Amino acid sequence: MRICHTLDDVRVDPVRRRLLILLAFPLLALAAPKTALGVFAGWAAFAEPGAGRCYAIARAERGGRAGLVGFASIGFFPGRGVRAQPHFRLSRPKRAGSAAILTVDGRPFQLAAGGTDAWPRDRRADAGVVAAMRGGTRMRLASYSADGRRFVDSYPLRGAATAIDAAAAACVRR
Repeated sequence: MRICHTLDDVRVDPVRRRLLILLAFPLLALAAPKTALGVFAGWAAFAEPGAGRCYAIARAERGGRAGLVGFASIGFFPGRGVRAQPHFRLSRPKRAGSAAILTVDGRPFQLAAGGTDAWPRDRRADAGVVAAMRGGTRMRLASYSADGRRFVDSYPLRGAATAIDAAAAACVRR
């Protein structure tokens, strides 16, 4: 029995070889690593050129149960025409039917939510949340978990505006 040790040992006709290469490039782009753009107090910014996105992100101050960690992110997807789209990963699975309320320095925003994800309901709400975050000092997301207990994910906003700007600038160049 012979084992192939190099690509020279594999016989592939030229048409199939080209097809394999063409199919591999998009997969390699999706697996491309993210580039750290900077850390700004409790927030960081990243670009993922292969995935066509950039984002600012922060971890909730307290972790949830069952190994879940809450985070807040503001994403930019230039290929889809999406700019400054907030997304929240909850530190606990949300109880069905319970509200998810984001509060930025006392200003409330009702979010759409399901499972462990929450987001503003439309682009206008996206813009309102991001504007409040840029000028705010503290953000809290409150809801009820699947077991009926109230939980709150808290985020300091120091550095958020700078991280959002870094992500936006990185995606403009793409």
